[in-house]
Amino acid sequence: MDKLSDRVKRLGYSQTFVMSNKVREMKANGIDVISLTLGEPDFDVPDNIKQAAFDAINQNYSHYSPVPGFLELREAVAYKLKRDNNLDYKPTQICVSNGAKQAILNVLAAIINDGDEVLLPAPYWVSYDEMVKMMGGASVMLPTSYVTDFKVTAQQLEEAITDKTKAILFSSPCNPSGGYYTYDELKSIAKVVAKYPHVTIISDEIYEFINYETKTTSIAQFPEVYEQTAVINGMSKAYAMTGWRIGYSACPEWLAKACEKVQGQMTSGANTMAQRASITALKTDPSEYKYMIDAFQKRRDLVYELIKEIPGFKVLLPKAAFYYFPDISHYIGKTLDGTEIKNSDDFAMFLLDRAHVGCVGGVSFGSPECIRFSYAASEEDLRVAMRRIKELLEKFN
Repeated sequence: MDKLSDRVKRLGYSQTFVMSNKVREMKANGIDVISLTLGEPDFDVPDNIKQAAFDAINQNYSHYSPVPGFLELREAVAYKLKRDNNLDYKPTQICVSNGAKQAILNVLAAIINDGDEVLLPAPYWVSYDEMVKMMGGASVMLPTSYVTDFKVTAQQLEEAITDKTKAILFSSPCNPSGGYYTYDELKSIAKVVAKYPHVTIISDEIYEFINYETKTTSIAQFPEVYEQTAVINGMSKAYAMTGWRIGYSACPEWLAKACEKVQGQMTSGANTMAQRASITALKTDPSEYKYMIDAFQKRRDLVYELIKEIPGFKVLLPKAAFYYFPDISHYIGKTLDGTEIKNSDDFAMFLLDRAHVGCVGGVSFGSPECIRFSYAASEEDLRVAMRRIKELLEKFN
């Protein structure tokens, strides 16, 4: 008898962590590798947030919290959603989780039956498809490309919705493309989804503050789909609190209660000290933390001047987040110095082996013709990494 479940055997490993682990192994063997793999801000947590955590320890916040989080934190989330997104949510509509990843899993567990379909505009974050599998659902990929700015259209979405469609799951701003959906684009999508009340929108907005052009629009702002939308967000990206594991969902009451039920049987409430620190973070004016976004924008501009000189790359200037997602289809199907490049995962491994630069292939993002670079790294590392790749690829062009 096989000891492993069919469910776990269906799951793949996160390609992001696969590549970052290979980088660590190479570094441990003394190889000078530059890692542009993980989507993690390289800043320290701001001092006022750290101080709030110290205060929470000294005030003995060391016991279980309510499953959906402290009331004060849910009130702070509601305050933030009103201040930054013009969204009205009550604390009872908010569930604080162990990271935004758990918030998404809570929603999927609450709505997905075996065989239900979830629409994933590609490219998508690597975990989305695996999360759907974990819950017994089936992902339906909606392809986009470099030509379409990696965004799905309302018409494309409508053509994909069937009676089996239970949800659409996407991020805006997008990991990995660095793009975002505009107000008008989301309005068109909202009009489509509103015609199908059995469909839930799961809107991952974790990168909302890292937007270099405008204020990010949440699709929940459109009244016709407010009751169909789960807004996902958290503390990892805007506040550099990746290891603190605080995320949240804001949902209609029926879905929020279901998320609380799911979480109550999985992990219960999130880390109490991190919750208290998150109250301080959310209540602080976002301008206090803008220095991180300014640094990301400077790095983005630096990399753009370098990456567009790399032969065979087709690249868009990212408008948000901290990723480049170049199309490298020029190299697919070729053999480079004895290495057959069947897809972008092969190409990413080739860059790691020959240029000693770690990135992530696009297969697990739903875009096998692209690769993802994180530019949440020092300017010096970014310069060296782009130079290494350019010098390597110039040999084959």
